[in-house]
Amino acid sequence: MKGKRLRVGVSAMTAVLLLGACGGGGPESSGGKFSGDKLVLAVLNDQSGVYKDASGPNSVKAVKMAVADYLKKYGDKAVIKKIEVTSADHQNKPDIANTKASELYERGGADVILDVPTSSAALAVANQAKKHKKVFLDVSAATTALTGAQCNKYTFQWAYNTYMLANGTGTTVTENGGKNWSIIFPDYEFGQNMTKSFTTAIKKAGGTVRSTIPTPFPNENFATFLTKASSTDPNVIGTMQAGGDLINLVKQYNESGLKEKGIKLAVGLMLITDIHSLGVEQFAGTTFTDAWYWNMDAQARAWADRFLAETGARPSFEHAGNYSAALQYLEAVQAAGTDDADAVVKQLEGKKVNDVFLRNGEIRAQDHSVVHDAYLVSVKKPSEVKEDWDYEQIVNTIPAAKAFAPAEASGCSM
Repeated sequence: MKGKRLRVGVSAMTAVLLLGACGGGGPESSGGKFSGDKLVLAVLNDQSGVYKDASGPNSVKAVKMAVADYLKKYGDKAVIKKIEVTSADHQNKPDIANTKASELYERGGADVILDVPTSSAALAVANQAKKHKKVFLDVSAATTALTGAQCNKYTFQWAYNTYMLANGTGTTVTENGGKNWSIIFPDYEFGQNMTKSFTTAIKKAGGTVRSTIPTPFPNENFATFLTKASSTDPNVIGTMQAGGDLINLVKQYNESGLKEKGIKLAVGLMLITDIHSLGVEQFAGTTFTDAWYWNMDAQARAWADRFLAETGARPSFEHAGNYSAALQYLEAVQAAGTDDADAVVKQLEGKKVNDVFLRNGEIRAQDHSVVHDAYLVSVKKPSEVKEDWDYEQIVNTIPAAKAFAPAEASGCSM
């Protein structure tokens, strides 16, 4: 699970996947349709910090699985046989993400950058994608700005956004009696955007937000912020933290006595890796919105079994999202017959997709938001868990058309 920390340039964590013998009618004779006679997929994410388990090194492995599946599917008919997967650590810092993205596109020869958790970092990468006219498939950042005010031709948001999370969790909790909220959020783009989206959903459902409390990112001690949130007499405290910060906050909430006082905790963003890290008993009964669940059906489980064999862990939705994004990118390259970004983007826009991650998926041409079914889930009680990692119960499937805001509401102008 431990990633190699990037010091300069691109990471040494590079895999070259080859199909068959060199020179067998592959890209080497493709007449310059592929820059450098190869295809380079770069995963840029948190390899060592609070989001490492949610995505991190295992997303690199998920992308390699997609490459292997593409090569297996097309065999000698693959338009490109020499494919590299490389990775870099942005440390959740937008300035580092900006530098690394530039290096990956320019010196690393990256045709596409994938993943990029931390919304401020993702916005920096989106700017580099636009500048270099190279593809960026965001999987792990949630800000709606990526497909809204700061959208661009080369950036796609693949897995989820703050509207989807708020529309599911904020609406449901409020309609079920959680009328008065205090929100604790990490004070950067993701937390700010989450707070805005949740506030809108809560008010629309008939609730009120009594206080919004910013916290440093990353952070370990949330006791003071929990006390401040409870001082406004809410019946729900909404936490917009994620990854390691969420784990710390939930642990301190459970120790605070607030639950015994009848103040519930609503989680804006949670992944299966968070539940596994802290323990199902810490989250039992919590309702949240998930983009995908590894044991939701036979197709998802079969892929999750392969992932388990590769990594020793079950996949989060971010891992599955990276696999899907890489695979659909490769399919677009296959259809275009080139790594030219404009040609690949044309193949992606408007495509309807059903794969292991995207159910009833559509890559919207208008704003490059990838819409798909989402899931309202509840964390099982310890007595309900029959096998390791099987912690979620799907309460309701939210159809793609309802899970995401309509394209005309995005504010995107390409």
